[in-house]
Amino acid sequence: MSTKFEDEYLDVLQNIEFALANVYRVHAEMTDYDALKALDALIRAYKDEAASRPAPELRLQGLALEAFEEVQTMCEWRLGRRNPLQDRKSRPHQLELEPKTVDEIIACLKRVRRSVENWNKRGGRRGYFDFIDQFIK
Repeated sequence: MSTKFEDEYLDVLQNIEFALANVYRVHAEMTDYDALKALDALIRAYKDEAASRPAPELRLQGLALEAFEEVQTMCEWRLGRRNPLQDRKSRPHQLELEPKTVDEIIACLKRVRRSVENWNKRGGRRGYFDFIDQFIK
């Protein structure tokens, strides 16, 4: 059952989950904990940005760092700051999207984090990735 928030931000939520799934596709050993660490670090970083505080020192490594970087790239794109999409000739692919605010990105990151926590409780250390696996093949 989707909420009004999920309906309004479905594309952003899917983008964030797609970024996590990209790391998972390459590294099947990735766990929900790696995703949670990456999401928590991004939420902290964007909250600090919103409060005009310096970015926190990253203490991530391995798959959590890789997931952080993948999701951050997607968030920066949705903020209108970066375009990670390229056409077949490696030229930036332009999509007409309304940039999101930092607060909207934080809310979306929190919603994905709740989903990871929920599926982790239901299915164990890889419950989230086991769940989304059916949608990303």
